[in-house]
Amino acid sequence: MTTKGQLRLGAFLMSSGHHLAAWRYPSAPPNGGLDFQHFKRLAQTAERGKFDMIFFADGVAVRQRGENTEELSRSGQVVHFEPLTLLSALSVVTEHIGLAATVSTTYNEPFHLARKFASLDYLSGGRAGWNLVTSATEAEARNFNRDKHPEHRLRYERAREFVEVVTKLWDSWEDDAFIRDKESGVYFDAEKLHIPNHQGDHFSVRGPLNVARPLQGYPVIIQAGSSEDGQDLAAQTAEVVFTAQQTLAEGQEFYASLKGRLAKYGRSPDDLKIMPGIFPVIGRTEQEAQEKFDLLQELIDPKVGLGLLRGMLGEVDLSGHSIDDPLPDLPPTELAQSRQKLLVDLARRENLSIRQLYLSIAGARGHRQILGTPTQIADQLEEWFLNDAADGFNIMPPFLPGGLEEFVDLVIPELQRRGLFRTEYEGRTLRENLGLSRPQNQFLQAASTPAAVGTPA
Repeated sequence: MTTKGQLRLGAFLMSSGHHLAAWRYPSAPPNGGLDFQHFKRLAQTAERGKFDMIFFADGVAVRQRGENTEELSRSGQVVHFEPLTLLSALSVVTEHIGLAATVSTTYNEPFHLARKFASLDYLSGGRAGWNLVTSATEAEARNFNRDKHPEHRLRYERAREFVEVVTKLWDSWEDDAFIRDKESGVYFDAEKLHIPNHQGDHFSVRGPLNVARPLQGYPVIIQAGSSEDGQDLAAQTAEVVFTAQQTLAEGQEFYASLKGRLAKYGRSPDDLKIMPGIFPVIGRTEQEAQEKFDLLQELIDPKVGLGLLRGMLGEVDLSGHSIDDPLPDLPPTELAQSRQKLLVDLARRENLSIRQLYLSIAGARGHRQILGTPTQIADQLEEWFLNDAADGFNIMPPFLPGGLEEFVDLVIPELQRRGLFRTEYEGRTLRENLGLSRPQNQFLQAASTPAAVGTPA
């Protein structure tokens, strides 16, 4: 029985599974991205397993690497639901599990985002989570009146101000602002309305928000960046961080680095949960797990594998190299900087060719990959958790629904037996289940601080 407490689990769901060839796996639905009944089953399975949350990644473009439509035609993650719409529907068929999704600060406006997540928080009874990202593909730029993606530094400057505006909008109303007194005719207490009236470098937003303050105060704020800018933004704003490390030592280094930045922003280590991605291939024996993985690897189309690698390296051109050549030296990227570094380090450390590198990331995409029995997988999760490399994990099933069902039915009972994971939900909201405090309204905090100057009212 651990004395550290219990770990947190997210179920990171993609339409057919995380492996690049998941849609071709015999038991996976190839049309899963647009099948609500499929997602309903997944959400209810994760809730049966007592996961803290389900999570959907997103981008505002078809996941196309360059202009190669033949490559695109062989990819399985082309069309899927808009995640907030999907999560709103799933809120009706679940009761406890958190509902989190990616929405980018690069190609959205703060008012739209604040309104949608506040609405989801009410629809779900306080279970919403926002994965705050800066977009990282040129394809998205071309869908929003741009020829080129903004540079890395500017994206993070915009993101910092974006979350500042969003939280001001969520704090437009005090928690008890709405009286709705039919006899007096007073609908809300005017003294408990705060107009953000934000004026900044990137945004001019008056407010207030036309949704009451979210049930959680703020939906849980999640972040996924691991670059220097990403870590600093996370230390300032995030409550959960999804990250990718390959080894225990790398995990410990990132954990210490990010937790060590929190004091700069007046935060404690418990204010942020670090949850690395884990790609588990589960078998009742090691051989069974290996056979499942080998079948998935055999189903990879080389064109799709090379396209995945090219995109994850920052849209670099590898056309002048044989796929059996070593990975060449790469120019710096303005796109996914931390992921490029992770993959280059992996290729150098293990002396991988271009082909071997795309095969090595086709499932986990740079996250930790574990093949084995339920006991072996639980052993590795326990090791990272107890040795300060993680507060929990974002589970990335290789294929769906089977990969999630196997984790719920085989791994979670082993974690529960060791006292590492809950047997029942502790709270009503996502924030309560994660052990996170409910944020105070910043306008009330400012009013109670004598030295507060220039606070909007």
